Amino acid sequence: MADEKTLFEKIADKEIPATMVHEDEHCIAFRDISPQAPAHILVVPRKAIPRVGEAVPNDKEVLGHLLLTAAKIARDEGYAESGYRLVINNGPDGGEAVPHLHVHLLAGRKLDWPPG
Repeated sequence: MADEKTLFEKIADKEIPATMVHEDEHCIAFRDISPQAPAHILVVPRKAIPRVGEAVPNDKEVLGHLLLTAAKIARDEGYAESGYRLVINNGPDGGEAVPHLHVHLLAGRKLDWPPG
């Protein structure tokens, strides 16, 4: 029996609608349905890597691509000058809600430190 698709795989396959801001062969990016900032975009690899702690050396190209894509989206959305935050959650205590690696791009307001 094949593993069930993750929520993000279903979004990438257009089985679940999302407001896309970027798509390429390595990743997708879409607006979070429960935003934690005025701009909250998820950058998700097409490859289903459960979490950053389970990435392997062969994943380094896609991992780098996620960060470069997030930075490009931040520039395109107009947040490069004022600033933005990139967050990757790993495991339940790290705030991981979907077991598919993704980068949160948060912007559009002052983001306090520590985050929570």
